[in-house]
Amino acid sequence: MSLISGSVIIFRLMNKDQKFYEAFKKHLPEGAVNYCFDLWKADPFNFYITRERQTKLGDFRYRSDQKVQTITINHNLNPYQFLITYVHEVAHYRAFTKYGTKIKPHGIEWKRAFQELLDPLLDPQIFPRDILIPLKRYIINPKASTGADPWLMMELRKFDENNGNTGLQFLQQIKVGSQFEIKGRIFEKLEVKRTRVLCLEIDSGRKFLISGHAEVKLKKN
Repeated sequence: MSLISGSVIIFRLMNKDQKFYEAFKKHLPEGAVNYCFDLWKADPFNFYITRERQTKLGDFRYRSDQKVQTITINHNLNPYQFLITYVHEVAHYRAFTKYGTKIKPHGIEWKRAFQELLDPLLDPQIFPRDILIPLKRYIINPKASTGADPWLMMELRKFDENNGNTGLQFLQQIKVGSQFEIKGRIFEKLEVKRTRVLCLEIDSGRKFLISGHAEVKLKKN
């Protein structure tokens, strides 16, 4: 009886490993699959690939009341954005595990963890040269989001499936005071706040915080 039970447990673990590996193969550059799988195997966590979220590409929140932590990543990211986001979130996990919950989310502990985890991936066999150049510059002092680096974001977006859109710019690229359209609504850019931008909706007079890497259509005067 114990032999059968043990076999069932092993079979289930193998299935779980295979599911994770297949997910990585689907969403990551080929050269990064084994590395990212090994990061998970070294210190396992719950990993979910979710629907698109407008305000974030991925998520990790350390819960001291949970034995196994959770990382989520949007399903619609291109392989290179998915890889950077995955390493970004694993770095959060490693930093909080090592230093505790009192550290700043994107403080020096996270920066060091992110740099160390990403460094083995800074290879032209994994990232195209157009991405690799701004990525190497970005990782010197990484910000809370890749959206904080317009050059890197522009190169990453070239590999999106829907990159055929014309007339669109990143919100963080247009000047303060400019008006733009997003989802049929007209806004004015007021003030940059880290990775988000305070904007005034013209029709309602209400103010909103919008992601700096949101794609918008600049209104001509």
